[in-house]
Amino acid sequence: MSAEMPAMPRRTVDDLADVRAGDKGDTLMLAVFPRSAEAFAVLRGRLTGEVVGAHFAPLVTGEVRRHVVAGLPALVFRLPGVLGGGVTGSATLDGHGKTLSYHLLTLEITSG
Repeated sequence: MSAEMPAMPRRTVDDLADVRAGDKGDTLMLAVFPRSAEAFAVLRGRLTGEVVGAHFAPLVTGEVRRHVVAGLPALVFRLPGVLGGGVTGSATLDGHGKTLSYHLLTLEITSG
């Protein structure tokens, strides 16, 4: 008999947090608000700028920066280039990037 390793639980950002989106020119700003202290600890450890940047590739045109908000259980990400020119310069229907918060919610976070 072979002993199988138990599967790691699969969760998405949506299982752990709420996300709000905004814009600064063609830079998408995403604020992640974990729903609990445990969720904040998981997301702070696993939701890095590199992970978020890879999730939004190939739209990102530079380094994705993550900021841990002082005094709040929140993470803010700056994703340059994602809005393709910004509100006045983009031909997309979502120049502000509001619907892109949903895309971040689909990112899978493996815990364990």
